[in-house]
Formats: sequence, C-alpha cells, structure tokens
Amino acid sequence: MITKLKNIISAFLLASNEKNIFLSGSSHLSLAKFNYDKIKNLEEVDFKIFSQFGEDGILDFLLYKLNIKKPKFLEIGIGDYRECNTRYIYEKNSCKGMVVDRNKDLEKKISRIVKLWRGDLTIIEEVVTSKNILDIICKNNFDKNLDLFSLDIDGNDYWVLKVLPEKFSKIVVLEYNALFGPNLEITTPNLENFDREKYHYSHLCYGASLKAYIKLMSEKKFIFLGTNLACNNAFFVNEDEKSKLNLTLPNIEDLKKYTKSYIRDSRSPDGKLNYLSYKEKLKTISNCKIVDISQKEHRSILLKDLLSKNFL
Repeated sequence: MITKLKNIISAFLLASNEKNIFLSGSSHLSLAKFNYDKIKNLEEVDFKIFSQFGEDGILDFLLYKLNIKKPKFLEIGIGDYRECNTRYIYEKNSCKGMVVDRNKDLEKKISRIVKLWRGDLTIIEEVVTSKNILDIICKNNFDKNLDLFSLDIDGNDYWVLKVLPEKFSKIVVLEYNALFGPNLEITTPNLENFDREKYHYSHLCYGASLKAYIKLMSEKKFIFLGTNLACNNAFFVNEDEKSKLNLTLPNIEDLKKYTKSYIRDSRSPDGKLNYLSYKEKLKTISNCKIVDISQKEHRSILLKDLLSKNFL
C-alpha cells in the first residue's frame, strides 16, 4: 500500500513538473518570436524544453519561418519520448505525427507522459534499417507531405537516410557524430541490428560524420543550415523552402565550429562513464572499422588509417 502511494505521488509530481516545463518553455518561445525575423544563425534560437539539447527552439523558429502551423512529423529514435525533437511540437500543436523506436512497450511508455487523444500520433515499435524504412513510412502514409523528419538511431542512420527519396521533407534533423571531425566523410558499417553499445564498449563509434551528411543531403536537394550549440544535431531545409529563411548559411568547407563538441559520454570497458577528452576518445576507437564514403567506391577501413591524414 505504501509503495503504491509513493508511486502515485511520484507520478503526480513528475506530471506537475513537466507541465511547468511546458508552460515556461512556451512562454519563452512566444517572446522569442518577436526577434525571429532578425535571426541569422541557428545558435541564436537554441533552447531546450523537451528536446535533449536546444533543438526545441531551433525547430520552433524554422516552423514559424516556413509558416507551418500544424506540422506533420516523423521522428525515428525517440527513447521513451521524454527527451526528443517532436514531443513539444506534438503537445503544443495537437498535430499528426509518427514516432519509431525499438524501445520495448513503447506505446505504453509514451501514454504515461503525453495525452494520446490530443493529436494523431502513430507509434511504431520496430528496429529501423535501410531495408525496412521505406515500407514503414509508406504503409503508414508518411511518404508524402512531410514537414519535419528527425533521425537519431545511433548506428545505421546514414544508410537509412541514403534510401530515402529527394526532397522527402521540408525540414530534416540528423544526429551526427562530432567525434569524426570536420573533414572525414565516414560512417559506421551498415550492419544488421547495429548496436552502439556492442560495436565498441566506449559507445563512441556510431552514426556518420557531419561532412558525410552534408554531401548526401545535398544530393537529395537539401541545404545545410547549421547545428545546435551542443554540436550533435544538424539541421537541413528542402531547397524549395530556402527563400523563406534569411539565415547566414554555414561555410561547408570549414566545419570545425560544428564538430567542436564537449559532450563527454564515453564509457570504460566495465560500462562506467570515464569522461575522456577529445583526443583520448579518438584514440579509444581508433581500431574501429568504419566506411570511407568520400570516393565512389566505398571502402571499409580502420579509423586510425584515416586519422593520420585528416586529424583535425
């Protein structure tokens, strides 16, 4: 009986706290809108509500500038939906969206933190791969008129993105691996059931470099707009929407600013955080196998064999 009461009180306090976060975040963004026409760089609107870092503020700015009031979104890789890129958008706009993650009992977990009746949210519990992504979005009718696409699966992200068609969304958010630096065009191999924790004990070898994404997204007719302040999420806009923005676009020949991440989430062999520095992190994963996609013929290579030529 005591345990049950504690759980009820804990759930009440959590709900109350998250309501306050939503209200204070909404208040901030309402005031921020008065300056949106003066914004030149995404870093100026970086602001966290329910996103992991400052993605909420950036997305609010982009949706406002593109005059998207009821965004249709697709987010792949959401955890339990507590910290992700579309939760605030869904709660604020009561819109249509789809979220996908391999997290067990996903719908049950999401229903605990958001009111599913407030919008049209499709919840898919599945491991996303380059083989099934098109089937997932097509059979759920998310292959057309997409306003926002967000991808963060800590693994085969590049290969999933690669099979998507040109101009598949108006706005795209991609998590990239800043540790791979500003110059390399690399990604982890397209392995079935890729698991960041199992691929290397440090959790550091995953995803793709920013430069690799910029090149691929350019081929799909998207323009790189910049990143969040934490330097782990890149933002792109469909070239058809570019005229609505008055941003100073990044110099894609010099990406050092966008790969200078101070996040220290590395793990020791026994699974504990060990807070490695940038160079220590690179050394730790130097024997990891990655794919160099800078040439037409993609080649599998050890990371250390590229670092000797392109280190910083």
